[in-house]
Amino acid sequence: MSILVTRSSMPGIEEYMEEIKPIFESRWLTNMGPVYKKFQHQLMDYLSVPQLSLFVNGHMALEMAIHALGLPCDGGEVITTPFTFVSTTHAITRNNLKPVFCDVKPDDFTIDPSKIEALITEKTVAIVPVHVYGNICDVDAIQKIADKYKLKVIYDAAHAFGVTYKGVGVGNFGDASMFSFHATKVFNSIEGGAVAFHDKQYRVQLHELKNFGIHGQEDTVSVGGNAKLDEFRAAMGICNLRHIDDYISDRGRVVERYDERLGGIPGIRLIKPSPETVTNNAYYPVYFDEKVFGKTRDIVCDELKDQDIFARKYFYPAINELSCYKDKFPQNTPIAHNASTHVLTLPLYEGLDLKDVDKICDIILS
Repeated sequence: MSILVTRSSMPGIEEYMEEIKPIFESRWLTNMGPVYKKFQHQLMDYLSVPQLSLFVNGHMALEMAIHALGLPCDGGEVITTPFTFVSTTHAITRNNLKPVFCDVKPDDFTIDPSKIEALITEKTVAIVPVHVYGNICDVDAIQKIADKYKLKVIYDAAHAFGVTYKGVGVGNFGDASMFSFHATKVFNSIEGGAVAFHDKQYRVQLHELKNFGIHGQEDTVSVGGNAKLDEFRAAMGICNLRHIDDYISDRGRVVERYDERLGGIPGIRLIKPSPETVTNNAYYPVYFDEKVFGKTRDIVCDELKDQDIFARKYFYPAINELSCYKDKFPQNTPIAHNASTHVLTLPLYEGLDLKDVDKICDIILS
């Protein structure tokens, strides 16, 4: 049987059927019904955030979170990272804003605050950093810069569900934070996403954006889209939220075995969160230095694939090297490029057998 890089966590079918039974009874399938609201409030409690709006997926959550801030889009620039999934940059450019790529830190591959200020111009309107692999950006340094230049900060927290930094839920930093509940994430609602924030007025803007600009029963006050989370996905989210701590703990069992087998091996660097971060065991990224290890990341990936084991080059290539961006925004970001060509994320999910983890490690070390 193939070992994939991830596998969706799911509740028992009986539990899910029980959760969706009221949906069949009421026939309220979408449009922010009682199951949506139940899920919304449970998430606010779990993430310890004051405000939260649910979306059909993480991408639309981020795109509309940026839009709702009312940023000047006529030539407006947004400083962001090239070491992320393409959705982050698409959310910026689809808002008619220009991404300006800042290089990343070599230890955890989050955006490097020491390089942000040099990129700020009179056109800069916001910073969109990304928490990577459950490792948290230097939120204190970023906020200090944002305050100095009066910039908005929207975090892409797709990798950081349930993570805390210095005892604070990660959704509390910046002006807004986007979470993704895609099926491949540590927490999923099949598809889904959310924006956490503080400003109550921002909630009204997000609500209108994801619901056609409709305000009240009889008026449409702005041009919006349709990005509402439906009741069935909310029900899956409710079920998975009951078990998320167990999912994260079980992934921790796998992480410990990888650490035992791969830690201290010359040419292999394990990317770990800071001591002040309680992470979520979402990914297991490994940096391969072929000059020391003897084989490249790509060779390791291919040899695993030959054994029906599918790791992932996550993220490769860097965003500013993709066909749709490399000619338009060709900023030089050597550390991000280096990470994109040397990092491999190994299979990690709840229920992964330790025998399979050992098999993966044996192939890597052989």
